Amino acid sequence: MDNAMIELICSVMVVDPKITFALHRQRHSAVFCKGMVHLEVWLNEICGYRNIFSFFRKKQESGNTHTPPVLSEDDLFHPFSNSPFPAVKARGQVVQSLAPCPVCASTHDLLHPHPEAQPRAVSFECPDCGWPSHCSEEHWELDEEHRKYCSRLREVNEDEHDLRSGRKMHEFQMPGPQAYEEAISFANWDVFWYTRGFPSMDTERSRRHASKLLTYPLTIGSILHQNSGLTLSNQRVTPEGSRSLAALRTTLHVPPGSPDTEEAGASKPQMRIFILGARAESSLPPHVWEQLCMLFPSCHFHLHFIGPQVSLPKPPNASPSKPPAASNDSTPSSATSESETQAKATEEKPVYLPNVYEPPTPAPIARLKRTRSSIELFGVPSYTVPYTPQLTITGMQATYMEVHQQFQDTFDPYTDLFVLFSPGFGFPSPSSVSELDGQPLLQIASPTEWGPVIPALLATRCPIFVTGFSPADVERDIRSIETAPEVAGEFDWVVTPGPNAFGSEKWEVADFDPRVMVKTNWGVWGIRGKGREVREKSGFSLF
Repeated sequence: MDNAMIELICSVMVVDPKITFALHRQRHSAVFCKGMVHLEVWLNEICGYRNIFSFFRKKQESGNTHTPPVLSEDDLFHPFSNSPFPAVKARGQVVQSLAPCPVCASTHDLLHPHPEAQPRAVSFECPDCGWPSHCSEEHWELDEEHRKYCSRLREVNEDEHDLRSGRKMHEFQMPGPQAYEEAISFANWDVFWYTRGFPSMDTERSRRHASKLLTYPLTIGSILHQNSGLTLSNQRVTPEGSRSLAALRTTLHVPPGSPDTEEAGASKPQMRIFILGARAESSLPPHVWEQLCMLFPSCHFHLHFIGPQVSLPKPPNASPSKPPAASNDSTPSSATSESETQAKATEEKPVYLPNVYEPPTPAPIARLKRTRSSIELFGVPSYTVPYTPQLTITGMQATYMEVHQQFQDTFDPYTDLFVLFSPGFGFPSPSSVSELDGQPLLQIASPTEWGPVIPALLATRCPIFVTGFSPADVERDIRSIETAPEVAGEFDWVVTPGPNAFGSEKWEVADFDPRVMVKTNWGVWGIRGKGREVREKSGFSLF
């Protein structure tokens, strides 16, 4: 397995882009073919002859073709500095350069020996979790708080090594289309995996891997589906929200009693999902997003990833650089070697990029056969790939306001919706400050971030669904929209804030402080532009 594939596995946790489950209607033919193979083997053993077709059969390779795992299941724990994988070792070095010692920090806050005193960086690795946690062993022994979250850090350590261990990841095998008579439950991950026919998730580690991969498409699907766990009865959906969801479900589903098949959706309009501020979700392989289509067999989805950190496909002419041919010019050998070194330095990328303040832009995604450039259509770096008849994906590496003019007159609450995965409304803006006090503006009010975007989305009357990575993050975002100019008082609730049943179960650890841990898409809520009913005034009357 090359480094590029390992990098993709660890960023979005994907290993095999092939769908391994056969279609339900093909099972009988598969059983028949398997029976014919057994019959032929039995005839060969009894009668001692070879079938004429066996001469054209490819010979079975001797030995096991599967590469043995680098690490066994009982050998996944390694301190970062002793990890057999360069990316994990590099992450440990990043943590050592960024994270402060928690004991030094608490002592500094209490004593303040002098203004320039700063807590020392972590350099000692905890023997129980393997993470760089303190500046020395003495401070590690003094820290009673570390024991409260040490088990979580060890869990993340083992998960990172398991992803790179080289074992066959059965958690990432995706089932095919759902049979018509088989209903899907959205009660929780376990029931969903069972009703969708996923491989059995036997361990908590398998659950964490699979939930981290599927949280993006399943968060959307669990909100939109008619079997959603978000209902009026549990007060997660408001009366206004039930109207918005009912409008979308008239497009997503067929009338009761009709077969929910691909043929039934031939006359349906396209369902457009605009994912704004997209980052890691834009680098997921299309077959993962295809799981969203499996939930709505008669619907055609068009996903629009929009954001400055959207992953774009590799250039069509990208190829590994070849070494220059030998020449008889008079260039000194030292100059030649120096230029080669500089070229290699520019081509090489770091083994690990720290997740400081904002996640790095994901690596370029694989270029599929039908991928085409859309820069002439949208005027920004973009691509479109019609992956299947049911799924089309478009990615635009730009802010939403740069392309809003392309769509503003086409929005329809029956076919369009917006999704924002952890947008960070309530975080301070890194580039905008208030003219009154000079303090950083919140991103929801910043003219360079979400300030002009949310009012434009509310004007469309299409639902907007937002996720957060923790209870504090959800509360921070909600407080920010309730005070933001042109947003406060201009929206109705669609989905009330609360936990997301299909959030990731894997802990994400911050490199700048291992004590900070969150879960992707922990919570979800939704709003739409406020509706103002127009009442017809009766004719002139004295009474």
